[in-house]
Amino acid sequence: MALFQKTPTSKQVEESKPLEITPDQVLEMDEAEWYARVYRGDNVPQLTIRAVIMGSMLGFLLAFTNLYIGLKTGWGLGVAITACILSYAVWNIFLNLGIAKTPMTILETNCMQSTASSAGYSTGSVMVSAIPALLMLSVTAQNPKGHHLSWPVLGLWTFFLAALGTLMAIPMKRNLINQERLKFPSGTAAAVTLQSLYSEGNAAIKKARALMFTAVLGTIFPILLDLNIKSRKPLLPSASKLFDWLPGRGSHLVHGQNVAFKPSDWTITFEHNPVMIAAGMIVGLRITFYMVVGGLVLAYGVGPAAYNAIWHAPSGELMRAASTPSRAWKEIGIWLGVPIMVAYGLGSFALQWRTIVRALSGLRRRPTTTDETIKRTEVPFSWFVWGSIFAGLGIVTLAHLTFHIPFYYGVLALFMTFFLSLVAARATGESDVTPLGAMGKITQLTYGALIPQSTTANLMTASITAGAAGSSADLLTDLKSGYLLGANPRRQFMAQFMGIFTGTIATVAGFYLLVPDATALNQKFPAPAAQAWKAVAEVFKHGLTNMHPMHQKAIFWGLALGTIMLILEQVLPKARKWLPSATGLGLGLILPFKYLLAMFLGALIAWVWTRSRKEHAESYLVPVAAGLIAGISIMGVLVAVINNVIL
Repeated sequence: MALFQKTPTSKQVEESKPLEITPDQVLEMDEAEWYARVYRGDNVPQLTIRAVIMGSMLGFLLAFTNLYIGLKTGWGLGVAITACILSYAVWNIFLNLGIAKTPMTILETNCMQSTASSAGYSTGSVMVSAIPALLMLSVTAQNPKGHHLSWPVLGLWTFFLAALGTLMAIPMKRNLINQERLKFPSGTAAAVTLQSLYSEGNAAIKKARALMFTAVLGTIFPILLDLNIKSRKPLLPSASKLFDWLPGRGSHLVHGQNVAFKPSDWTITFEHNPVMIAAGMIVGLRITFYMVVGGLVLAYGVGPAAYNAIWHAPSGELMRAASTPSRAWKEIGIWLGVPIMVAYGLGSFALQWRTIVRALSGLRRRPTTTDETIKRTEVPFSWFVWGSIFAGLGIVTLAHLTFHIPFYYGVLALFMTFFLSLVAARATGESDVTPLGAMGKITQLTYGALIPQSTTANLMTASITAGAAGSSADLLTDLKSGYLLGANPRRQFMAQFMGIFTGTIATVAGFYLLVPDATALNQKFPAPAAQAWKAVAEVFKHGLTNMHPMHQKAIFWGLALGTIMLILEQVLPKARKWLPSATGLGLGLILPFKYLLAMFLGALIAWVWTRSRKEHAESYLVPVAAGLIAGISIMGVLVAVINNVIL
């Protein structure tokens, strides 16, 4: 069976229309019934050159959106549904212009979204966590801009991690999807979206128009706010000091006089760039509300106390727990916010012990069969073996030569990664939440004990786990979508693997453009995920006794608060939506307030929209938000190119 197929004829397109069986019905079928009633056969067009090219192009662009948002918020946004809507709309334009002769089949679009998802999502996780953390750790008094990894090293590291994660999904797929029939909610949603696109063409075109309109609208903001065309400055300021009429906390000496701090000194301003408003529309009201609560706690409580907390360091130097109000989120907020999220994340992971047991026991139940159809359609186990050896050797060699991680510790990281990826994939299938933070922290804790003196080893071994686990869960989510539509899993795997190449190019190039040096990792790109990873690595290197006493207390209280919030959610599950969000509170302490406010406004807009016009919001909320994010992010990268290369 050839993997790549020819462009379908009009007759083949007609024969490839969506099944009358809905994805919800497929969810209830066992493997034998799936092959009998749902599988579309070996010859239905799906893995075509045009599908891979379209997915690669869209994934290349959408990779910038995830990088941009990830560096600002620490979140990654799924791109599969956005890619489906965009592809459907663009291909209809091609048909009307005569560029394309036949429509894409639903399974071609499914392969396209696998390629786009791989390129736009699974290659970017390390670029918003371990890599910027490593850049920040390279900053010295003599080199305040830090030191970037060379592009060949960064490119190979990103590629090998994404490849390893994709390959590690192979032995998990049949057990988690065919036999246990885990839902993988995002994959199920993508299948439902594709089914509706091909069943209700007019509705799909309207969604696509909304997405395209907000994307074009979004391109205006980076030009006005970031492009240095007015005496090397943008046309408009990035934020306004709208809240300085409110009282601030704390004061400082200016020319011998005590001057009170204003709210804007604590980053309480109004952000002009609406990208965070769009992100908040997707994140939701509960998390963003507690993000604002965390920001206010920092500005009116913890921050002023930290500014006044002076410590005689062992070096004899006088140190504040927060040197200035504008840096409080980096200097004291991080030591309270990160422990909240670490305690909550690791605790949640521990409470999923049933998931862990099921994941590990699933390895012992690896099915064997002589059915020729299954052998022909499923991804061969040999691909996993030889591919993992190739990617694993690449990772271990790079880790040793570039990051000075001993070979045996690199191999240990690979073994840990396989088992943790298995657990992460199952968690994604059951809950749609991939616990990458917890996976990375487990590896950081392990290597913090094994190699406490090396922050580089701590970060990069953790990036192996988080990067591969993210890719693995992403592939299984996409394979679930294909399974519900009757796709050939081997061909979809190839589509996913093809996206790694363009995704690697986009994320590596985008990272260098958006973050030319460590100074960019401040209020423009606060990189909260990287701040968290850096903080954990520094604790292991320096030890708690070498930290400011207030930082030590903040860590203790953060761990306690995260644990208490987790316990409350377990004891009062029905009241969960009214309980404080550990993620929201933690992020609120480690992000500038202007971002928190913007995200809360976005969530509030989405809430009001949903309450007043529920069906309208269900149809257009995600396309509008995704379009705005895509337009701002892609133009933001182009503006960065112009600023850095031309201006």
